[in-house]
Amino acid sequence: MDFNKLPEGCIANVLSFTSPRDVCRLSLLSSTFRSAAESDAVWGKFLPSDYHTIISQSSSLCLPSKKHLYLHLCQKPLLLDDGKKSFQLDKVHGKKCYMLSARTLFIVWGDTPMYWRWTSLPDARFSEVAELVSVCWFEIRGWINTGTLSPKTLYGAYLVFKPNPVGTYGFDYQSVEVSIGIAGGDPRKRTVFLDAERGRRLRYQIVPRRAGIFNRARFMATATAVEAPTTEDNNLDLQYPKERGDGWLEVEVGEFLNEGEEDKEVEMGVYEIKGGDWKGGLLVQGIEIRPKTDVRHVLIHGIPEVMLQAAEILDH
Repeated sequence: MDFNKLPEGCIANVLSFTSPRDVCRLSLLSSTFRSAAESDAVWGKFLPSDYHTIISQSSSLCLPSKKHLYLHLCQKPLLLDDGKKSFQLDKVHGKKCYMLSARTLFIVWGDTPMYWRWTSLPDARFSEVAELVSVCWFEIRGWINTGTLSPKTLYGAYLVFKPNPVGTYGFDYQSVEVSIGIAGGDPRKRTVFLDAERGRRLRYQIVPRRAGIFNRARFMATATAVEAPTTEDNNLDLQYPKERGDGWLEVEVGEFLNEGEEDKEVEMGVYEIKGGDWKGGLLVQGIEIRPKTDVRHVLIHGIPEVMLQAAEILDH
């Protein structure tokens, strides 16, 4: 069947059951598909059902179409709650993402200047970040209601931070505990490290290049950093910070499945309260909650299965 003979409205309706990525790919098939792929009927399905309420909490957005709105929300976080929280869409599937600023978190001694101070940074998403001066009791907690998130979605929570220009101390060999769970229930706990340099050293090791017997001196003088072949890469990714595209670091606090059947309060925590050593030099921007799922549509020769099913129905 020639798909180009289908009415544009029919094509737009079918496209709305695929994904944003599929729509962009299919728009290359023909001018008819390209026109249908620009339709508000298509991109309206990818926006959250409560997007009007969400964007009304921020400054007004004047965009020409729902596609432009979708792309804007994927690329530029929207500040909510007087700039203390940000909202964004996952660009692949349109799932909701939030970041809770440090100001919305519970930080033990957070308002005591000798332990923590509040500062502004040009590369931060929020107007203020928390700078750890020096504490021996390190505790940060945050909460988010599952009703604000996308249903049927596996979410991950990430502490977003970086060292101050002078550097951190007290975290190089000291692990911290992270936890996540429904408030009032039994949280899932594990340990991580906030020292990014230690993570890099474990991911890479110095391995000498091979050399012949006649250039032993060169062999002894030459070494190359190569990626250490290890089966524990996934554990390293979970235990140590990773660099983000915005120049900050993140470490995973944990994950949870949002079934979406009822509203629940998810509590996230980062602690180091047992070692007793003093630590400082950390800049905390907040905790980001974003989807971990990677749902893919079945493609047959580049055409989504739902498109083929629609064509079969129309043929009959």
